[in-house]
Amino acid sequence: ADLVSCHWHQVMHSPSLWRFRFFHFNGRLSKYTQSEYCSAVAYARSLGVYLESLEVCLCPPRKSSIARRLEQTLTGLLSELTSVKAPLRSLSIVKMELERTPWTTSLRSSIVHSLIEFLQTGGSKLTSVCLNGMRNSLPHVRCYISSLDLRGFFSGSLTNVHLNPSVPCILCQLPGLTYLTLSYSWLSDELLTALQHRGQQEQGRDGNPLQSLSLHSSLHEPHQQLVFGNSWSNLVSTCPELKVRITVEQVIDTNRLARILLPEIPLTEFNMTGSYSTDEDWSAKPVLRDLLPQYRRSLQFLSLDLRNSEESLDEELLGLVKVCERLEQLRVWAFLDLRTMERLLHMRLTKRSLLNQIKVRIYSMEDEIEEKEEQLEQILCPYLGLPPELDLYVMVYPFV
Repeated sequence: ADLVSCHWHQVMHSPSLWRFRFFHFNGRLSKYTQSEYCSAVAYARSLGVYLESLEVCLCPPRKSSIARRLEQTLTGLLSELTSVKAPLRSLSIVKMELERTPWTTSLRSSIVHSLIEFLQTGGSKLTSVCLNGMRNSLPHVRCYISSLDLRGFFSGSLTNVHLNPSVPCILCQLPGLTYLTLSYSWLSDELLTALQHRGQQEQGRDGNPLQSLSLHSSLHEPHQQLVFGNSWSNLVSTCPELKVRITVEQVIDTNRLARILLPEIPLTEFNMTGSYSTDEDWSAKPVLRDLLPQYRRSLQFLSLDLRNSEESLDEELLGLVKVCERLEQLRVWAFLDLRTMERLLHMRLTKRSLLNQIKVRIYSMEDEIEEKEEQLEQILCPYLGLPPELDLYVMVYPFV
């Protein structure tokens, strides 16, 4: 029995079992389970020495008492990880939403101070940080990380983030940064210029300039600022390997999209979600026909979720795929003609050999879709012998 116990003790303390940990904190008390604070601190104290990747998701508080418990748990966890010198390489803390009323000024200050202290003293091996949805102002911190995700970071009350001069300055104080993810509301000529100068400095130190820039734009965040194309061109000149990924959610205004989708951007990935009707006086056709073909030589991944129940986009979609020379992955959820799949597959087999992932959800206004499923099966029947490298997924889906 002693030998078995010793064996299991060794197994349970194997580093490979404890390199990743996910916590979900809601700040609520339970008489049946240990408090979140005790559980998190105990874990960090006993197994934090093995931890390499930590993900924390907070349930935004509605009461000040819950906010206090969340603050105590989060700061306690970070403090204990610092004490045990956790070899953390990746840290993700999401959905804090510090702009909510239950977060008092002192609680917000405590969390920000604890986070800064951890990044500067406890995260010596840290290379990736995600603070998605923190909803706070940007603190001054200098640390060496290669990947930074700040989507939804700023408070929603800050409407002119792109005019904040401290934003470009702070981002340039992060040596080694090669992967950057931001809300589009951050973007400005000044930010792109600062990233350009930072790229020149990294080249002078034989470092790595920015390689990936992901921008997320949504209807409920500012996205109407004007950015000049030459700012993008200058950035690309110092970061020649730069790949830009843009995600657009419910921005159904062609002029606004044209401001975002400048031809000078080295766009490799584009994701768009748009629900609209003819009453809104907008069409997705100019985006597919005029804006996206600007990236025919760079676009590799295209994802579209369009609720185009009152207009046909089949020709525009096929035309876009036809001109995009480097397209590798296509994901489309839209109202499409079933025959469009036949034409798309024919195009893949004859002209687009790089396109090796096709995922299509064809919306239908009818609840009973069996007849359409049979028609789709007949259309795809001649294409059963597809190349093994092609990942194809097609389905008919009732639009609710």
